[in-house]
Amino acid sequence: MAGEKILVIDDDTNILEVIRMRLKSWGYYVTVATDGREAKAALSTTSFHLAIVDLRLSEEDGIELMEEIIRFHPDLPIIILTAHGSIESAVEAMRKGAYSYITKPFNNEDLSFHIENALEKQYVAREVHHLRSQLGEKNGFQQIIGKEKQMERVLEQVSRIAKTECNVSLYGECGTGKEFIARVIHFNSNRSQGPFIIANLRAIPTESQEEELFGCVRGIRANAQGSKEGLISQADNGTIFLDEIGNTSPSFQIKLLRALQEGVIKPVGSAKTIKVDVRFIFASAIDLEKAVNNGTFQRDLFYKIHVAPVCLPPLRERKDDIPLLAAYFLKRFCDVLKKDIIGFTPAAIQRMVIYDWPGNVSELERKVEHAVIIANKNVIATEDLFAGTNAIKNTFNSYKDAKERFEREYLENLLKVSKGNVSTAAKMANRYRADIYKLIKKYHMDPEYYKDPLVPPRDVSNFRRYGRGA
Repeated sequence: MAGEKILVIDDDTNILEVIRMRLKSWGYYVTVATDGREAKAALSTTSFHLAIVDLRLSEEDGIELMEEIIRFHPDLPIIILTAHGSIESAVEAMRKGAYSYITKPFNNEDLSFHIENALEKQYVAREVHHLRSQLGEKNGFQQIIGKEKQMERVLEQVSRIAKTECNVSLYGECGTGKEFIARVIHFNSNRSQGPFIIANLRAIPTESQEEELFGCVRGIRANAQGSKEGLISQADNGTIFLDEIGNTSPSFQIKLLRALQEGVIKPVGSAKTIKVDVRFIFASAIDLEKAVNNGTFQRDLFYKIHVAPVCLPPLRERKDDIPLLAAYFLKRFCDVLKKDIIGFTPAAIQRMVIYDWPGNVSELERKVEHAVIIANKNVIATEDLFAGTNAIKNTFNSYKDAKERFEREYLENLLKVSKGNVSTAAKMANRYRADIYKLIKKYHMDPEYYKDPLVPPRDVSNFRRYGRGA
């Protein structure tokens, strides 16, 4: 990432000069400071992408300076410089927010490695902030994101994926926001000026899907007046979002695989192919891997579309977001309907939090809209939200659902604490490694993700390929 701005703070002028020369030779813009006063002056006038701070400054504590910098510049990654005898202090600095540390004397490879990784982290954080500020409330971004860590991770993945040309698969229950995330990817990609076409395959009869997507020539259909351009052709130089991809026939899947492999489509009834330049984003509410094993989904197509999987969590796993999203919807519908409602009763908020939300964010949006319409007071009560529904029945999960939720959360915590080391996780759980791998595969988790949270999860459909030695 040549061209990034780096601040280096060290009271040893010889080391400062060595680092400055190395970084400049790698194409970075470098500012140096010998103490906190000079560093803070530089930070007040320049937006840096990275800071390198010596742990042992003669006039002040490097950790205290680091903490002050983080307090005012929370997105700025900091690399600590330390001697071998101060590694324990460097580890303490990382607990307090440092990105990493380098021991003196360091070589070019170590320095370059740490800098590139830290800048990558800063780039992702910048992209996530860009997505939030660019979309903002006017595009309904708050409808989906909230503040839960799970959705923050989704944004981190999206920021990495958007600028690439790879196929994307979005997984999640109905109402979790798959179409919205597809729009985010398109409008932050290099194809943002091209068309964005939506094809809800569940809404298209199976026998008509090939004609709708690939087009057809004159005379192929009864009552047809002429040839018809398919939705894929309409998305040329842009993006097509194929929702509910699992709801397709084997013949459709074969034609789609060819389109993905060769970049060509053949309209129904035509002997000629049409070249297309389209990015595909897929969505599914069903487990496509199970569909492959059941013989209802083409295995080759699954591997072709499962390049960059993004999993959207259900709303019941984002309890802290529910009051935030409800407040957002309340304000929006009050503005539209010209009603003066100031909030929800505590009982209404409690019921929303314990409710299971089978329809996810979409269901929450509709319930708040309905409540705003029927409410006759300046606060929304429980009966305004859940009148005439079986909400109480839905506040409890089935035994199977509760067990699976516990397993999923337990496994996630194991992998977090063990930093993705499956052997360590198995020892902590007092289980065999094979048991842990079985759960990992069941819940589509990737141990590598917990070693580096910014690495997009891989395909975990067959852990035998890389399970050994994890």
